Amino acid sequence: MPIPGGLLPTLPAQQAQFNELAAVTRRAFMGFCVIQIYNNSPGMASFLASAQSAGGGVSSVTVPVQGAPLVQAGVAGYDGNFQPPPALTALRNAEFNLKLYVCPVPFLGTEGLVQVDFAIIPIVEARMNDMTNATMHLMSSDLYSTEDADDRPLHIVGLNGAIDDGSEQEVYGNIDRTENDWWKSYVRDAGGVPPTRKEMLAWIVGLNKYCGEHPSFALTDAGTWTALAQDYVGAESYVITPGTAFDTDGDRPRAAFKALDVAGVPVFFDPYVPTESNGTVWLVNSNYLNAYWHDNASFNFSGWHSTIPNYTLGYIGLLINAWELVCVKPKTCGRITGFEGVSGL
Repeated sequence: MPIPGGLLPTLPAQQAQFNELAAVTRRAFMGFCVIQIYNNSPGMASFLASAQSAGGGVSSVTVPVQGAPLVQAGVAGYDGNFQPPPALTALRNAEFNLKLYVCPVPFLGTEGLVQVDFAIIPIVEARMNDMTNATMHLMSSDLYSTEDADDRPLHIVGLNGAIDDGSEQEVYGNIDRTENDWWKSYVRDAGGVPPTRKEMLAWIVGLNKYCGEHPSFALTDAGTWTALAQDYVGAESYVITPGTAFDTDGDRPRAAFKALDVAGVPVFFDPYVPTESNGTVWLVNSNYLNAYWHDNASFNFSGWHSTIPNYTLGYIGLLINAWELVCVKPKTCGRITGFEGVSGL
């Protein structure tokens, strides 16, 4: 519906002129569509960048894991005698099923007839573009889901299940955490304190002590990240070129950061972290925590198939993903809750 104003007639007495112009004048459409409803996800970007390949079969991702010693070390004296080796068993399989994510794309035959040679934005192209965005939106949301994974068997097990001590996901990868301490992650409560460099350093060192390895990166919500950033900003200093000022120096000082580095661990905030997870920091070790995608279902398009057998003129296609977030060594990752972040963001 055209609106009056600006160059167009606006007074009630000019309604006839407005209607006439609207009836005989084309609109000045821009040749692009601006998407309003999605966000970028640093978490999904990281897991996509380090994605691993998986095939078919039952339990598509099966990883042998060792939860106890396979041999026993000892000492020997001058005579060289030692204890006979015991027969120890310590290997078992961690098993994960890929989850199927699909996005159907419709294309009515009549749409094609109407738009041919007259499309400003071909609607089928807009849908094809949106199917990736919609799929990524669902994946990014599921990454931080706070629902019990057992109640959502068709969805991936998110970070709260992969990085856990058994309080959220008791059985993970077909291994019971309550019976196997080596399958538990480093889960702690910060106790309601603001996140500072000193606080974050303490938890990173705590995780390192717990598992002997350093996390690769950390993810959190915007409020917690901002509170941590404020601990940096107060310690910033600026070096100005002599004879210049802030507003004249072409290479003017830059304040704050895109990623906050604590003990070599970059901390990112993800807009997909839900409100109920505010104050949580996930410490991720990307050597062991990765997304696995099926070789033949990694943002694959099925092609167009006619809907005429269903008595409808048109076509339908599917964007297909079979994937799962898999942690094969949960003790190398941590989840720290209870930080007090900046509210109202």
